[in-house]
Amino acid sequence: MDDLEQLTRGPNAALVIFSFLQADCRNPHYSKELLSLGKDLDFTPDINCKGPRIHSLDDGYLETDGHLPIRQMILSDIQPSVELQWPRDHVEAATIREVALGLREIATRLEDSIVSRATQNLRRNILASSYEQCKRHLAGEVERLMNRGVGLEHLPQERVMVVLTLTLVKGVCEQAPQLLRTLFAAALEYIRRTGTR
Repeated sequence: MDDLEQLTRGPNAALVIFSFLQADCRNPHYSKELLSLGKDLDFTPDINCKGPRIHSLDDGYLETDGHLPIRQMILSDIQPSVELQWPRDHVEAATIREVALGLREIATRLEDSIVSRATQNLRRNILASSYEQCKRHLAGEVERLMNRGVGLEHLPQERVMVVLTLTLVKGVCEQAPQLLRTLFAAALEYIRRTGTR
């Protein structure tokens, strides 16, 4: 196929999936799970903080020991910012970003009601399932949607299948962040196995 086939069969498939799942993350519990997963996968070697907002009665000059004279810090402004560890090859990193962005653009075209119903169905089915059952439920839901049609028949069906898989995973994990690792692994296996038939 194209970049998608190369990336979903190669070692960067997990990075593409992680990049997709990380975009527009608004749920703090889901963000925390993503951060933890990123660390475990060695995708997030440096966690940079935006830094605290400092309210000081002093003028902000450094003290002789090199520290700011901090009187009060607002900790709610400290939020981790995950910076993915992209491949050193700039062309490969740009390709991964481009593929993930293209997949997210397709995801926005999907009809919300179809995806939300499928997400609820998948979540209900996998809450008390084993890993093998989760894989079957995910594959079944994606295949059901593909057979039903989602109005994107003009796009390469491999991309639509990957987008549906990742959109369902993200939708479920935003509602139930504790399922992220299981669904991430299931999606990675499913996409590698069937995503580029």
